[in-house]
Parts: sequence; C-alpha cells; structure tokens
Amino acid sequence: MMLSADRTVPGTPPAERAGDAVSTAVKKFGISVEDYLLPARSQIQMVDPDGLLNAMGEQGAEAGHEYPLPGDAQLVAAYQQLVVGRRVNDQNSALVRQGRMAVYPSSHGQEACQVAAALCLAPGDWMFPTYRDSVAVMARGVDPVQTMTLFRGDWHGGYDPAKHKVGIQCTPLTTQLLHAVGVAHAAKLRGEDTVVLAMCGDGATSEGDFHEALNFAAVFHLPVVFFVQNNKYAISVPLAHQSVAPSLAHKAVGYGMPGERVDGNDVVALLAVLDRAVKLAREGSGPLLVEANTYRMQAHTNADDATRYRADSEVAEWLAKDPLTRMRTYLTGRGLLDDSLEAQFAAEAESVATQLREGLGQDVPVDPHELFRHVFATPTAQLNEQAALLADELTRDQAAKDTAQDAATKEATP
Repeated sequence: MMLSADRTVPGTPPAERAGDAVSTAVKKFGISVEDYLLPARSQIQMVDPDGLLNAMGEQGAEAGHEYPLPGDAQLVAAYQQLVVGRRVNDQNSALVRQGRMAVYPSSHGQEACQVAAALCLAPGDWMFPTYRDSVAVMARGVDPVQTMTLFRGDWHGGYDPAKHKVGIQCTPLTTQLLHAVGVAHAAKLRGEDTVVLAMCGDGATSEGDFHEALNFAAVFHLPVVFFVQNNKYAISVPLAHQSVAPSLAHKAVGYGMPGERVDGNDVVALLAVLDRAVKLAREGSGPLLVEANTYRMQAHTNADDATRYRADSEVAEWLAKDPLTRMRTYLTGRGLLDDSLEAQFAAEAESVATQLREGLGQDVPVDPHELFRHVFATPTAQLNEQAALLADELTRDQAAKDTAQDAATKEATP
C-alpha cells in the first residue's frame, strides 16, 4: 500500500510535493537549491571559545546562512540551564561511584546542545532523546528523579512520554529516530501544529535506522529536525573511522533536505540555528538536519576507560572550549550576568542535585518477577517457563538462607 504524505493533493507523488516545498524555501531566501541544501562552508559560530561575540555579530556571510542573535532573556535562561545541567552531570556521576545508579552516560561538555535542544521547542512539540540526553529531558520539564530512574531500572522509562511530549531515552542506537518520524507523520496527517526534534550522536549516523528515518521524513516531507551531536566518538570509534563525508551535515543533501553545521559548544549559535530549523519545519519546509560539533569530556559511561583511545592533549584542547565558561564570560561582558545572579543559578542547581541525592538515595524494593512483566501483552510460553525457573531458584535460595540462619541460631544458643 502506498502511503500519502498529503491528503489534500491526492495523486501527487510525495517526492514532487517535497521538491515544491524546497523550491518555495529557496525563493524565500533568494538563493540556489545547492546553497539552501548544503551547510555553510564554515560551522556557524556566534561566540568564540574566549566568550567574545564574532565580529560579524549576526553570524553568516553566506546567503541563506544568516542567523539573528537570540534575545537577552533567552540567553540568560540558557545559561541558567547550563549551570543546572553541569551540576546534574557531576552529581549523577558521583551517584554511580556510590553505587546508587548502575550506569550514567554523562553529557559533560555537551550541555550547550542539551539546553538548546529543549529551549527551541514549543510546548506542543515533541523531543526524542538518546540515552545521553538526560539534561535535555530535564530542561524540557521532566522531573529529575523520574528521569534518572531509567538508569536504576526502577521503572520502565521513569516518566510518561505523552504527558511531557518527550520520548523515552532509547539505549538501542538510533531507534528513537524512527519513533520521531512516526510521530511527525501522524501529526501531519492530523493537521497538528507539531514539530519533532530527533536527537542522535555521530555513531547513530552509521546505522540503517538513520537512513530509513531521514529518507521517510524527506519523501513524506515531515516536520522533523534531526539533531546530530557529533562528539567525535562512537564509544571508542573515532569519526574518521565512521564516515569520510565532508561533514555529517552533508549527508542531508542526499535525501533532499538542508543540512547545517554549528559549533556545539556555543549555546548562542545553537539557539539561533535550532530556532530557525524548528521555525522552517513548522512552516512546512520539511525536515532539516543540524550537526553540532562538540565533545564528550568524560568516558562513554562509567564502564568505559576513555584513556585507552584518546590522548590527554585532545581532551585539554576541548576543555578550553567549555560551553559553560564561554557563556559565563560572554554574558558577564554584556552586563547580563553578575555575582548575585550567578549565585542564584548555582543555588538552583544545587537544589536539583539535592533532589537527585535524596530521590535516588534509597534502595527501592523490586519484585524479581517484574523482569517478566510488560514484555508482551500476553506472556509467551517461553516467558512463563523462564518465570517459573526463576521462582524455583528464588525458593531454593530462600530455603538455603533459612537453613543457614537456623544453624547460626543453634550455634549461638548455649
């Protein structure tokens, strides 16, 4: 059966409708199709690593790649979330070391991407995060403790996706892109004013699901922004061993959608680029891809030893590009941030950290049989067999403990 991307124009091939929309976008900017689809020759950067605004002010000397500076209120709000995000990353890493969480994929160093992703969306929009995007999930409004229960195994996801319009953080690589495209397709068919932000990392671009998601979104001209956080490593595999494309943003061109590159440690540029991408998707320009060049400052997870595959000098180079320090310097220089406001944000961040410590500090009794619930609507024979085997094993374990306890009691009795 052939799906129709636009029920209002029956019989028109989806690819032709998408091509018409690209032509409309090209006319809007007064540029060629190539200039519209291709990313800027240099990544978009508004504030340099020293916290100074680029000389051009509004970034972009190339036609179609001009971006206005975000408003002061949005910039201050972004910095506030950066402070909270950094504290959350540090606190969660500490909780793992204390044994209160099983694992935590830190986004330390990538907080600018996390914050901009959350702030660029309207309340009715959807976000589909990866396992590393906990800070983005919290910045979107999800309760911090509910967000982190995923990494303890307390609940199946920890929060209600429909309530927050935030998909569950997917551990299997790239599956969330297909979910995002499905939601965008449904929203378009229903005529809803919804944009979907689909987040992934550079490693995900090597997966087949990445191709399927982008191709479907392009052919059916869906309101999706694919946000690729290129942190240079797929666990231990460097980008050069994953792709030889000029950039990951260039991959978008093959699907007929525009791509853009942005400094992923510059939250000002990220806000500008993502804001426009969401706006274009909402206006009917179809899907877009944004690649953010950033860096994972810590190991892949607590189970990883990053010193085995990257040099200390490389880490030091990226430390000098820290998004939090950069934004603090920029806002202070503009008179938008002072010691009082800095202290207020730090106190708010510490409050969230306290909430995490208290909420995740207690062991949660878990019924072992929870392992078999909610796997299938109707449990399979194999699942029932496994549950019975576990029940027998637990009974034997308890009997052994009771026997040992009785023996210890008898020995202690005079």
